[in-house]
Amino acid sequence: MLRLPPFRYHRPRSVEEAATLLAEHPGDAVPVGGGTDLIPNMKHRLLTPSHLVALKGIAALRGVEERDGELHIGAAETLHALCVHPLVRRHFPTLADAAAHVAGPQLRRMGTIGGNLCLDTRCTYYNQTQFWRNALGFCLKKDGEVCHVTKVGKKCVAAHSADTPPVLMVLDAAVELTSAAGTRRVPVRDFFVADGIWNTVRCGDEIVTAVRTPLPGPDFRAAYLKLRQRNAIDFPLLTVAVGVRLDEGGRVREIRGAVTGLGAWPRWLTGWEELAEAGRLTPELIRELVERAYRQCHPLENIIVDADWRREMVRVYVRRALEQLAA
Repeated sequence: MLRLPPFRYHRPRSVEEAATLLAEHPGDAVPVGGGTDLIPNMKHRLLTPSHLVALKGIAALRGVEERDGELHIGAAETLHALCVHPLVRRHFPTLADAAAHVAGPQLRRMGTIGGNLCLDTRCTYYNQTQFWRNALGFCLKKDGEVCHVTKVGKKCVAAHSADTPPVLMVLDAAVELTSAAGTRRVPVRDFFVADGIWNTVRCGDEIVTAVRTPLPGPDFRAAYLKLRQRNAIDFPLLTVAVGVRLDEGGRVREIRGAVTGLGAWPRWLTGWEELAEAGRLTPELIRELVERAYRQCHPLENIIVDADWRREMVRVYVRRALEQLAA
């Protein structure tokens, strides 16, 4: 039986109280929302904080509403709530779809949008029991000195495996971060860094308090697709999100794409704007965009499924997403 390590559980009633608790225990306190990822990781001794700061009881972290031309989503809103909320489904059906593809229904009713944004990276050599990892000599991400994927000790390449961030990136969303020192706002596109050990710009004493997404106009479309071994429960082998803004004649004014599940952070697909400028989403243009995405994506053997096959699936899933938008 995998048991939790000892810890003290705090239930603050306000964001300020929660931020103060994190500041009082630097490096030894962790915020917890639904706990669907944190608790299993603690049982595997991947994390052993002495203090858990619960966020779900804070009313200010709940709610979905329109404010100043944006959709404001409280970070403690569950993924299930996003799947069914009328404002999310009306303005951002792609985000509702991404939330609906996270794990299974039981986990979606516990897991939060803030937790999905901060989901720990995953790797074949990391997400194992302490006994298993000890037998291997541990790894660079936890207790070791060598990355077993790259065979060197320079940088962890555990995979980013969250579903909603690539969608939020193409929707031009921003995340609010609050600490005892104050609040700052970071675009989701700039929220992640290429470090599998800690792959966000969030500091250890900061709490994700909200996600703000500009309301799209009628000229914007988005698509989301997820590749996984089973069509329920599993983390993604690849996630693709694409957004496009068209003029009245159906020509591309703006196009965005992001993929994840390959490396330590969601990859923003570059060069698409030049290829698609003032063009239409014809089969020829789609082929060019797909090949551009394929050249940028290089999966590593951080997931048990073959990396070369996953790279070929970039072609398939990016093409399918673009064809959805063209239709």
